Amino acid sequence: MTDTFHASRPIYIQLAERIQRQILRGELAPGDKLPSVREMGIQSSVNPNTVQRTYRELEGMNIVETKRGQGTFVTEDKTVLDVMRNSLKKEEISRFVTGMHQMGYTDREIESGLTDFLNSSREEPKQ
Repeated sequence: MTDTFHASRPIYIQLAERIQRQILRGELAPGDKLPSVREMGIQSSVNPNTVQRTYRELEGMNIVETKRGQGTFVTEDKTVLDVMRNSLKKEEISRFVTGMHQMGYTDREIESGLTDFLNSSREEPKQ
């Protein structure tokens, strides 16, 4: 998890997004304990204060919960995780569509291209 961070956005937000994606991919399951602030700081090559802010941000979104003396855990609330999943999906789609519009593609061209892409990726033989 020592990927580089982009200077254009706060590190704590980027780290929160990484953790959310780990949850989406199933690398972190509901109820799993996150690394301690110090451990996460070392793993991510960031200041522990940044990790603390990340955990507070995720806690404010109800994605994680801190249990005094035990650590920080991924929520077991399926509704919260479903909302997070849908929100991240909308963000990614928005980024994609905005980029395509900036290149001059119409909604119809985007939809057609996406449909073609999805259909062709299903038809490709797996090796």
